[in-house]
Amino acid sequence: MRTTWPVRVAGLAGLVALTGVAVLLSLGLGAQSLHPGEVWSALVAPDGGDATAVVRELRLPRTVLGVLVGLALGVAGALIQGHTRNPIADPGLLGVSAGASFAVVLGMAVFGVGSLTGYIWFAFAGALAASLVVFGLGATQRGGPTPVTLALAGMAISALLSSFTSSLLLADSASLNSFRFWVVGSLSGRELDVAGQVAPFIVVGLVLAAINAPALNALGLGEDVARALGQHIGLARTVGITAIMLLTGAATAACGPIGFVGLAVPHLARALTGPDHRWLLPYSAFVGVCVVLLADVAGRLIARPAELQTGIVLAVLGAPFFVYLVRRVRLVSL
Repeated sequence: MRTTWPVRVAGLAGLVALTGVAVLLSLGLGAQSLHPGEVWSALVAPDGGDATAVVRELRLPRTVLGVLVGLALGVAGALIQGHTRNPIADPGLLGVSAGASFAVVLGMAVFGVGSLTGYIWFAFAGALAASLVVFGLGATQRGGPTPVTLALAGMAISALLSSFTSSLLLADSASLNSFRFWVVGSLSGRELDVAGQVAPFIVVGLVLAAINAPALNALGLGEDVARALGQHIGLARTVGITAIMLLTGAATAACGPIGFVGLAVPHLARALTGPDHRWLLPYSAFVGVCVVLLADVAGRLIARPAELQTGIVLAVLGAPFFVYLVRRVRLVSL
């Protein structure tokens, strides 16, 4: 049965409320659990006590970053699956993670960068550069980039950059020790200024994604139909891929490669909205925030007083989901 817009609006409002709950849990739960009243007091009337220090200095930065990363990866996943028409595609298909990883190792091994605020720009530059190379290779054939050429180019560049990364790490054990803390994917240990550095790129990416939504609906009917409806195929793909590069590059640079969000979240959102990207993108954004924040909270509670990194928790949860997709979802014929 077709979902009507009042139902979709109500569903979106429910997701916003669930996001608020996830934010509250992220601020309140951990090695030292705080009730909502303590969290609220720490935010609006800080008194310099332990609760204020925990909320404002430790949990608020990672919660803000978790919101940004969830928005970015959820929307980027919906975009890449729409543009490639591949239900098991994720943003890493464009070589984003491999490019960011190689640039981080290069910054550590060659330029001696050792701080997060230093190599975040290497990661972002590497992610964008790899994406541009993939997009350029995919666009070399007549008619511009297609889902097949983008996927093949992404796989080739990812394999090449991964081999370069491994070579650098084997030659420099100090870089390996630093790199392993970034590559696991985590929200912890990030200051609030990290979120401020990546936020402008994520905002621009979200705006481009919203602009791209109507074109994606037309492309879902086939390129010939999209052209008949007045869509410029090359421009639509360029806008969409640019949004994916900005969103995934910023999220990967800030937190490291966090897998399965871009893969699983669009499927969860699509079950609620159907294929209309005008609704799928905002649903994916808020579902992404909930998934990232709840995974981060779960990592704190499972091993407290220590914690499991967000990337590890999502890998454990995401692997069965990926197996389900491979076994149950009918893939697009190439």
